Amino acid sequence: MSKNLFNRYIWIIDTIRRHGTITRDELNRLWIKTDFSDGLPLPRRTFYNYRNAIEELFKINIECNPSTFEYSINDGDTHVQSVTDWMLNTASMSNVLTDARDVADRVFLEDVPSSRLHLSPVISAMKESKALRFGYSPYSRTGAPKEVILEPYFLKIFKLRWYVTGRNIKEDTIKTYALDRMSDVTIDTRTFAIPPDFDAEAYFRDSFGIVFSQGDTKKVSIRTDPRQAKYFRALPLHHSQTEMIHDKYSIFNYNLRLTPDFVQELLSYGPNITVLAPRELRAMMISNLKDALNNYEQ
Repeated sequence: MSKNLFNRYIWIIDTIRRHGTITRDELNRLWIKTDFSDGLPLPRRTFYNYRNAIEELFKINIECNPSTFEYSINDGDTHVQSVTDWMLNTASMSNVLTDARDVADRVFLEDVPSSRLHLSPVISAMKESKALRFGYSPYSRTGAPKEVILEPYFLKIFKLRWYVTGRNIKEDTIKTYALDRMSDVTIDTRTFAIPPDFDAEAYFRDSFGIVFSQGDTKKVSIRTDPRQAKYFRALPLHHSQTEMIHDKYSIFNYNLRLTPDFVQELLSYGPNITVLAPRELRAMMISNLKDALNNYEQ
């Protein structure tokens, strides 16, 4: 598929999404203003071909209301939609950066090496329902990589790192592995089926990141200054986030499990936040802050 054709699909999806509903005439009016059109309207047959291709590639249904002749997008499953949105955003960003080659020396990006090295075989194994075999070197381990045979259940990206979660066959436990700590990744011959009672969507639902905990979900309350509150509104820490706004501060509430990566995230905000509840999370924060201060005092 040519890049130009792919960009046309993205433009159609973005345009219909932005408007909610839109007629063919209005879509044509906007189309003529783009560089794709050469000043000509989008032929009806071409639009239908694009519409079918979008459905096949992105699993996005562009529906037409027969009474108003307006087009809209049926988002369907919210999780599938979030993956599609991520793909579209990535594709759009790639197109923008390709057009920005003249200023490439002034564009600085964060590297995600794991996606380039191992993402493709992991996705292939998931599609074929086959186990993965790889060496694994966690930061806590020294020496030769440990061999792992994993039934890959699902992928998750967190803080620019890819992780795969599944059943470690030798240990018969559900574990999560960072792709950038893997080596010699191969697809095994053995096949598997995800247990019908395993809910990938729910596995990390009450966690901040990729650390799984069997602990109970806690109600977390955090007080922030007005400036930090703006950042939390723009980029919530967790999907359960709610806010109570006061004159000089905000209190954010969450329902999640207390995991080490969540504690580290809160510590990164320094004096801009104060944990109000629960008591055990306050104790974790105080202990970490005292240890950090001791490092400097010694």
